[in-house]
Amino acid sequence: MQITKEHIDLKGFTIMLILTLLWGLNYSAIKISNMGFSPIFNSFLRSSVASVLGIFYCLSIKQPLIHRDIRLFHGFMVGLLFGLEFVCIYVGMFYTDAARAGILINFSPFVVAIGAYLFLKEKLHLLKIIGLILAFFGVYSIFCGRPSYFGKHMILGDILELTAAFLWGATTVYIKKYLAERIHPINTFLYQLVFSIPVIFLFSLILEREWIRGVSLFPLLAFIYSSVIVAFISYFIWFKLIHEYPVSELSVFTFLSPVFGVIFSSLILKEEITRGLLLGLIFVSLGIYLTNYRRKGD
Repeated sequence: MQITKEHIDLKGFTIMLILTLLWGLNYSAIKISNMGFSPIFNSFLRSSVASVLGIFYCLSIKQPLIHRDIRLFHGFMVGLLFGLEFVCIYVGMFYTDAARAGILINFSPFVVAIGAYLFLKEKLHLLKIIGLILAFFGVYSIFCGRPSYFGKHMILGDILELTAAFLWGATTVYIKKYLAERIHPINTFLYQLVFSIPVIFLFSLILEREWIRGVSLFPLLAFIYSSVIVAFISYFIWFKLIHEYPVSELSVFTFLSPVFGVIFSSLILKEEITRGLLLGLIFVSLGIYLTNYRRKGD
């Protein structure tokens, strides 16, 4: 059982900064990899590759792959939520921009903050509330900068990304309540991935007729990045952080992810960058500072 820290320290801050940068780049990577694979099948392959890597790591540290008690059920629930989340993310990314997806997905901290207050009894003091509000306006400012090619098809993608945000937040709170401090982080990681595979595959089987569209170098490289760097390495580190730090404070850092997402999508995919990005950066930075501000004696 790990000791949970009450606040994020410099180590946690640095790791979250790197993770959000990797996640921001991942939105562009998903968009590129979708050019070679159908969206849901792409997600299925990604989870499968990350699962294999996770299983090898789990065996290398001589950690049991599964549990034979109620923790296995909780693992299944986490995998179900994760599978639905990534079906929404990958299909939604087919219809909307990577930058918009990155912003909408990161509404999840609001779900986490409220869920942590209701179910985990984490404090939601005034400065944290103000920080969340400021971060919201930062995200909203970026979202208002619609590209000139905005169309009705983007609405469907936006709705799917918002649904993914809710599922992501719900998964984080569920893990913290039922699995954190009870199992090794690698098991949390594996339960999420392994149990999500049949869920994602079922949706791909039902909704997609063609799985391979013609794989070239860049879609393949983007797929490897999403599978190995993001789905395996970064998510495993994320689960270790969930086991160690308050989830409401961790989740606020995910507001940096859409900022990086907008920057990378502009540089790599040549998507439009709007004036709202600069205003969003200010609000997001203030939001993170206030949410993690500690008064003397706290």
